Amino acid sequence: MLKKSLAVGLLAVLAIFSVPTAANAAPYGDNGTGGGTVTVAPGAPATLSFSGFQPGEATVASAPDAVTLGAIKVVSTAQRPAGANGAVTYTASATQPGSYTITVTSASAIATAVLTVLPADSGSGSGSGSNANGSLPNTGFETPMLIVWGASGALILGLALVFVLNVVRRNKRAV
Repeated sequence: MLKKSLAVGLLAVLAIFSVPTAANAAPYGDNGTGGGTVTVAPGAPATLSFSGFQPGEATVASAPDAVTLGAIKVVSTAQRPAGANGAVTYTASATQPGSYTITVTSASAIATAVLTVLPADSGSGSGSGSNANGSLPNTGFETPMLIVWGASGALILGLALVFVLNVVRRNKRAV
């Protein structure tokens, strides 16, 4: 039994220390330079610039389904050759608030940028953080404590009654 426990422990330690090395072995393309983080309003287009590619090299941009690349509404990937300076730009937009990673890949480099879409401001709140009557909103437990203590006491009395009845029933059997 001890040998099995030691074997399982050794396998667990090996699994813990071998997983990070597999993640570090992935080629992430250090050559590309991303467009950083761009923050826009919902539906507003953002121009993302990427560099570090070979001049004239074909690049492919990919984004989550909620992001539109270019002017076509259903495109989540787009292709464009890099310019003479090795840079390429893509236009992205999204209507849903959130952060989206846009990745541009080529044969020689990988570059990423983050498109952050902020939620639209409704403008309907007063900004005071209070109820309509001017008091702070109640965020606590609204049941009166007398009811809570009364219910707890009734539950404890019921459990004590069940215990006492079981003891009396067992004593009658023994007699």
